[in-house]
Amino acid sequence: MPYCQTQKVRLYYEVAGQGPELLFISGLNGGTWSWYAQVPFFSRHYRTVVFDNRGAGRSEVPPGPYRMEELAADALGLLDHLRVDQALVVGASMGGMIAQALALLAPERLRALVLVCTHCGGPERLPPAPGVLETLSRIEGLTQAEIIEKDLPFMFSADFMATQPEALEEYRRVQLSAPFQPEFAFRAQLAAIQSFSCCARLRQVNLPALVVTGTGDVIVPPANARLLTELLPRAQLVEFPGAGHAVNVECREEFNARVHQFLRSTLGA
Repeated sequence: MPYCQTQKVRLYYEVAGQGPELLFISGLNGGTWSWYAQVPFFSRHYRTVVFDNRGAGRSEVPPGPYRMEELAADALGLLDHLRVDQALVVGASMGGMIAQALALLAPERLRALVLVCTHCGGPERLPPAPGVLETLSRIEGLTQAEIIEKDLPFMFSADFMATQPEALEEYRRVQLSAPFQPEFAFRAQLAAIQSFSCCARLRQVNLPALVVTGTGDVIVPPANARLLTELLPRAQLVEFPGAGHAVNVECREEFNARVHQFLRSTLGA
């Protein structure tokens, strides 16, 4: 299995396809498996890289807390390891925060950003409704299957859950196939989210950016996407009506098409 030893941590990664370099960055408790609805499509057009963040999957699980800048440095170390001069970057939820931190850390290494269901942290962040984060954070004593079931209503719209049983079952199978994340590592990643704040610096990020949200996202309310679009000098916004937090799964075909269209336009293709 392919591993990358950065200066600080050992990361597991996977590469598929040929073409422009495209790096996917996953969110809290996510990893390579988070992009199962994207890799088959994008690897037909790009050299597609997915990896497990520190503290998740097959990557190293050091003691926390973590900081978003450390997670961004991990991603940069992976680009170095793969000898990628510049990459297109797609990040979802916490992965979108890592992508923002990476754009501030090494803007010359990025060609474009796709920020999915994410926020820029700090006091400017628009929080979810009371109780949402508390429920998501409640994992003590739960099995992996129980955590997945608990979180489903936060990840998907009620309509998707009622009308797409096969897609929902596929999501369950993929999540259950992933290595179980230790609770301390979950808390360490959560600490990185809680301490993250970069809204005041986003006007420095002069990269083409696509900001994506589901209007039914209860974890990261869509107002955060609108704020990101205002702050990033070259951003455009795409909203998927009614979709939940896992918009890349719920709306996979349209999501893939819209992101591909944006990436090709930034490449001049």
